[in-house]
Amino acid sequence: MRNARMASVLGLGGLAMLGLAFASKPLYDTFCRVTGFGGTTQIASQAPEAVLARNVVVRFDANVIDAPLVFRPLQTDLPLALGAHGLAFYEVSNVSDQDVTAIASYNVTPHKAGRYFNKLECFCFQEDVIRAGETRRLPVLFFVDPRMDEERNLDDVRTITLSYTFFQTDNFDPAAKTAALN
Repeated sequence: MRNARMASVLGLGGLAMLGLAFASKPLYDTFCRVTGFGGTTQIASQAPEAVLARNVVVRFDANVIDAPLVFRPLQTDLPLALGAHGLAFYEVSNVSDQDVTAIASYNVTPHKAGRYFNKLECFCFQEDVIRAGETRRLPVLFFVDPRMDEERNLDDVRTITLSYTFFQTDNFDPAAKTAALN
């Protein structure tokens, strides 16, 4: 009887840990989106009505991991009032003789500004096929939430860097991506 109870408790504990393992990624993604943790930006459906006099400079960064792509921002920085729309373009070129399926991951620095950086439209929301030899201009429409001005710990933020990293998703090797990021 005692062994059966112990086996039941251990079995339930194992099932609970397995359930948490499966739930950890969606829970972590939700946590990052809600808090801006790790520079995770927000996705907005509409821009705020208020535009403040406070400006920040948004800088643009582009990287590629293990893909035959050339990827760059078309401008280096953009002064932007809090609450105003910003529009930036990146350019991606497939320099190979084969189509590449790729997606861009993204974040902002300083990380504490991620909670206030909002994208209205972005090429990074979905995986895309870039044809052999093709060059494309990719837009991102964004704003910095004016509520950032109410946060005293963000008074020192004068520059926000928006960074994208393109990586190939067909023949994707997660170990290679992790090694390249470290």
